[in-house]
Amino acid sequence: MDKNIYHKPLADRIRPDSLENFFGQEGVVGEDKLLKKAIESDQLPSIILWGPPGSGKTTLAFIIAKQTKSDFIQMSAVSGGLKDLREIIAKAEENERLNIKTILFIDEIHRWNKKQQDGLLPHVEGGLITFIGATTENPSFEVRSALLSRCRTFVLEKLSEEQITQIIDNALTDNDKGLAKLKLKIKPEVIELIANISNGDARTALNILEYVSTITKNIKEEHVKDAVQKSHLMYDKNGEEHYNIISALHKAMRGSDENASLYWLARMLEAGEDPLYIARRVVRFASEDIGLANSKALEQAVAAYNACHFIGMPECNVILAQAVIYMAKCPKSNQLYTSYKKAAKDVHELGNLPVPLHIRNAPTKLMKDLGYGKDYKYSPNFDYNEKQQYLPDKLKDKDYFK
Repeated sequence: MDKNIYHKPLADRIRPDSLENFFGQEGVVGEDKLLKKAIESDQLPSIILWGPPGSGKTTLAFIIAKQTKSDFIQMSAVSGGLKDLREIIAKAEENERLNIKTILFIDEIHRWNKKQQDGLLPHVEGGLITFIGATTENPSFEVRSALLSRCRTFVLEKLSEEQITQIIDNALTDNDKGLAKLKLKIKPEVIELIANISNGDARTALNILEYVSTITKNIKEEHVKDAVQKSHLMYDKNGEEHYNIISALHKAMRGSDENASLYWLARMLEAGEDPLYIARRVVRFASEDIGLANSKALEQAVAAYNACHFIGMPECNVILAQAVIYMAKCPKSNQLYTSYKKAAKDVHELGNLPVPLHIRNAPTKLMKDLGYGKDYKYSPNFDYNEKQQYLPDKLKDKDYFK
């Protein structure tokens, strides 16, 4: 056993080195799954592992490293760049001359910019390198399409509480690498609490367990709660979950479900979202999804935005709750949204259609001589019942509201 193993975090110490000891992700590495067969046969294609933190992306990469006969090279996109990549390419070329395959694992590949990803592309395309990329972000947005098209993407799911519990149990019974030698006392309900607080993140669960074990050998609920202080809410304000949750809020309000609307609002606010961002989305919703069905909705939304600006969090949470529930309960109409889209479509397809002469402005004599403003009917003089054309000739009978 490595004498320095206990200097490593618990999550790294008990990391499995085979699929038999890997918990979760049956949809990716379960029986008869493509990735499982590829790992076991050492015939791995270039892949991208996409999933939330602590779901097993790095662990899978290390299992591949243990089982492959290839030269496995690891780097982090946070600390590594093009200079490191050039050194790896040189080594891969030497490996190729020796008939040895090279596997390159890049953690957090979404942190590499376009130039860095382009530097990797030809070597993946030419087969010099088998690439494994790990990312918590949607690769459709964060990985160059050319590189993405040359990889198989595998989606890892957030671990369940049952799977997290299995991982904790393993850490408590592993005599060589885990915490078994500490002879900890911990009840099943405390393990369940850690599994719940970790929110599907195995590393978070193990970090909590390891930290509390340094304070007491008789672990109780209050120790865990005191150590954590605040639940780890999965909400990256710059990541995909940010857009998923704001989408959920919008659709819940559109569907007139005030309970779901309130829940998704709370998910964002409690995780630290900028209340003004939410308020701006509510303003948009007021016109897009309510519009002419209740013109006061826009007034409510703008008032909520201003109130949030005045007092900020946490006091503005009830203001946003009022606005969100009001929007959910309002009658709905997307007529403004659909009508505008039709008008915009005509603008793009028909180009700059001329303004009818009779409604053109005529500030000069030349313009008047050319017929600008001629025969224009001033609406107040006709009790606003005048009949005249306002649309261009090509659209004169157009009705965007049908």
